[in-house]
Amino acid sequence: MRLEWLEDILAIAQTGSFSGAAERRNLTQSAFSRRIRQIEDYVGLPLFDRSRKPVQLRPTTLAQSAQIEQIASALRQLVTDLRRGDRVASNRIVIASQHSLTTSLAPRIVQSISDCGHEVYVRLRSANLDECHGLLLSRNADLAIVYSLPDQEALPGEYLESLDLWPDRLIPVLRPEEARILTMGARAELPFVAYPPEVFFGTVMTQRILPALDPGTLALPRAETALTMAALEMAAAGVAVAWVPETLARVGLAQGRLADVSGVLPQCALSVRALRLKGVHGPAEAVIWNHIAGLQGDALAEQG
Repeated sequence: MRLEWLEDILAIAQTGSFSGAAERRNLTQSAFSRRIRQIEDYVGLPLFDRSRKPVQLRPTTLAQSAQIEQIASALRQLVTDLRRGDRVASNRIVIASQHSLTTSLAPRIVQSISDCGHEVYVRLRSANLDECHGLLLSRNADLAIVYSLPDQEALPGEYLESLDLWPDRLIPVLRPEEARILTMGARAELPFVAYPPEVFFGTVMTQRILPALDPGTLALPRAETALTMAALEMAAAGVAVAWVPETLARVGLAQGRLADVSGVLPQCALSVRALRLKGVHGPAEAVIWNHIAGLQGDALAEQG
């Protein structure tokens, strides 16, 4: 049963005449009558009582009118979804984003894409650094937005191309009350929120932050988490110092929930980097890559 046939039946039921239905369906009355005969031949029985004026649905047709309307509506929606699905598939990209960037900068990147009028459907996948690389290499993501160290190369150059977008910093933060005490003098012990050694910020802590502490300061892990947002909240609660990206801490610093103690504790420069596989790219990916390249050095990372 075709969608147009169902709509023909409903047009007669709603207008009460073949002539009114033909006008609604933008057909001549003779063409419309032939199509109704074709529908009835397909079903194998008359659907309308032509002996009455205005034309009325036969009892068997009337009993199914609600179902006919539901089926017609479902078929219309199916056609719309199929057309939209084809458009989405051709304009869809997947961006893998490091967890801390998913919270802070990645939503702004997606919003800037939308603001520029690009009809691209973005799926944002949050993962740790190694998983972002894996999603790229397995072609389960088109682009990745990750943190790196400014002096650190991306994965082997023969596989990936990269863009360094904006600078950031890994800074120590703490609840203001504890921060004032911390800045008053020397510390024999420093409780801090640790990251697992296998994650990116765990490596940064081990290689860049902890070795830079004043000699004689004993760093004591008070808690451990792989999530920078959880580390930030523990610092805001006064559990211990946490090193988090400055862009992630900016709102808490502005609200007075956090204090930046990088004046007395080490910090580390970071770079926000976009990655993609080398080779041929689809139109949507090319548009977004060029758009992201145009954001290099702009004020996006400075927005609060």
